[in-house]
Amino acid sequence: MCVLDSKYINLLFDFTMLSPPPHSFLNKSYPVTSPNEYSLYFANCVAESQVTMNVQTEVYNLDDGVKDYLSAGQTQLPTLFFLFSLAYFGFLGLWIYICYNNKRSVHRIHALMAGLLLMKALNLICAAEDKHYVKITGTPHGWDVLFYIFQFIRVVLLFTVIVLIGTGWSFLKPFLQEREKKVLMIVIPLQVLANLASIVIGETGPFIKDWVTWNQLFLLVDIVCCCAIIFPIVWSIRSLRETSKTDGKAARNLAKLTLFRQFYIVVIGYLYFTRIVVFALRTIAAYKYQWVSNAAEEIASLAFYSVMFYMFRPVERNEYFVLDDEEEEAAELALREEEFEL
Repeated sequence: MCVLDSKYINLLFDFTMLSPPPHSFLNKSYPVTSPNEYSLYFANCVAESQVTMNVQTEVYNLDDGVKDYLSAGQTQLPTLFFLFSLAYFGFLGLWIYICYNNKRSVHRIHALMAGLLLMKALNLICAAEDKHYVKITGTPHGWDVLFYIFQFIRVVLLFTVIVLIGTGWSFLKPFLQEREKKVLMIVIPLQVLANLASIVIGETGPFIKDWVTWNQLFLLVDIVCCCAIIFPIVWSIRSLRETSKTDGKAARNLAKLTLFRQFYIVVIGYLYFTRIVVFALRTIAAYKYQWVSNAAEEIASLAFYSVMFYMFRPVERNEYFVLDDEEEEAAELALREEEFEL
């Protein structure tokens, strides 16, 4: 059966409508009378045949007579991404201020976290410019290249920072164990592959042969990476539990255990929301409200960054661990009674 025989399509033209050879062409506009979400496809239903042609198409909405090349559900994205980029630039300024005022407590991980904020802000400003130029001209004018570059750096940095925080690198210990290095050696190459798949998905469509395969590959790699970054947090929690039984620093270990347990819950919540809830919103939202899933994802990301950066901000250690004997005994009792099982 040919897709052109389906009752669910609107046939725009076929080759019988072309002008006579040798200079066959068709130049025509098709106004949309029923508002909805549409996609444009070419189908060849003659088996064992090939067709070549030059095609130039313009698909746009008219907004008070002005062409808008973004779909109705995406026309708000330039403003949305720009506002969030400003929020992250402000966040970066605040983080630098906090680090400057707590110089003695700053570790290498805090510099990486600052780099993550910078990449996130640049990624969003490029996304805003990309969508803005597509909106007014129909093409991104090279901003899509910058967007993919900063997106790649940002995603790799995000997973790296989560793994390093989960291991306690630089603020609990100055080195990584072999198994923690292996996690990074798995996650970073997989993120390279995931970003390659993301570019293929974003810049092409169902018309290429392996488009569905690239989608499945991206989903698989993303799930593997999300699972992998959880292990270092679990290892740190177990290591702190074992240490608390022998080193006699119950209060300090209880505080660390609580911190890592909370971080574990925050990471799981963030991954669940951005991978499942956002996907559900993108799937069920009407075509006019496709931007809502992007807004939800960015709000969740900003909330996650804020919580993570607050939990592991540079502070004077003594502010937390000036304890008397009663507090130390209470912490020992809590460690015996509380089970930090995952």
